[in-house]
Amino acid sequence: MMERPFNFSGGPAALPETVLQQAAAEMLDWRGRGISVMEMSHRSADFESILAQAESDLRMLLAVPDSYRILFVQASPTALNAIVPMNLAGRTGKPATIDFVHTGVWSGKSLAEAEKYAHVNVAASSERENFTLIPSPDAWRLTADAAYVHICSNETINGTAFFFTPDTGSVPLVADMSSDILSRVLNVEEYGLIFAGAQKNMGMAGVSVVIVRDDLIGHALPFCPSVYDFGNLAQHRSLFNTPPVYAIYICGLVFQWLKEQGGVAVMEQAALRKSALLYDCIDASSLYVNRVAGFCRSRMNVPFFLQDDALNERFLAGAAQNGLLQLKGHRSLGGMRASLYNAMPVAGVEKLVSYMREFERIH
Repeated sequence: MMERPFNFSGGPAALPETVLQQAAAEMLDWRGRGISVMEMSHRSADFESILAQAESDLRMLLAVPDSYRILFVQASPTALNAIVPMNLAGRTGKPATIDFVHTGVWSGKSLAEAEKYAHVNVAASSERENFTLIPSPDAWRLTADAAYVHICSNETINGTAFFFTPDTGSVPLVADMSSDILSRVLNVEEYGLIFAGAQKNMGMAGVSVVIVRDDLIGHALPFCPSVYDFGNLAQHRSLFNTPPVYAIYICGLVFQWLKEQGGVAVMEQAALRKSALLYDCIDASSLYVNRVAGFCRSRMNVPFFLQDDALNERFLAGAAQNGLLQLKGHRSLGGMRASLYNAMPVAGVEKLVSYMREFERIH
């Protein structure tokens, strides 16, 4: 079998090889049933067992309390930028204000969408710093009776991350964790709602996970589509409509793989090691630069730039020849980006660092 290259894509991202192998082995025949999960009725006992196991495993991996629902939603994280305010903006029973901490492209998309459903207060922003840092909580201008406070815990494009949980008092904290969920230990009870697309650390595109506290369910605005009303989804255990059955199945396989690896604490230590290897290489270099403040550098997404842009295409071509794929930076930022999600092994980062050092030696 040909050796697989290392895929540094920002998303859809690499999956563990053993997960792909199991999915391939079960593609035509899931556990002797003679059909694929893709062909399986979502009302069948077989799929309900897949869904129940996935939910149970995720609850265990993140230590999700019984007072929170886990919902598998047939929507992208971008769609959840609308779905979340449609479910939470009515919580206070009066015209709502939503507080946002604006730290990059994705929090920007979230606040722009939320403005359609409520008044948005930008409590803090690092835009003047080109989104290279997380604003100090001391400077946040929070609204006392806000419907909720929104943060993006890891900015996939800009490469910043929260390594603390903001204290928002009695106002629920909502976090878009699409790109760092399951990569670090967290206390779910410090959040009112967590949402994340699957296609970075949990599985494949097509499904998102919402972890929501019970008291935040049942406040959907009248025009919220029934299929996206968290109350309906919770009541029907994510089966209000036909869910993305295969995407949920893949999530379940990834959760089982994570358990086999030792869980989230082990993934956190791996993330620390992988990101340190790459940042140390960049910081010791005269060719590469990372512009993010050291205290909030993402462990999942490392943007970096070559001092000479004329070398960019040569760098990418050489990387591909060495089995290092999808390192081109996001179109809005340029440069390079290496995404180090859970499925990326240390060996992949070691090979990237070796290539970067050799490329610098030559150029």
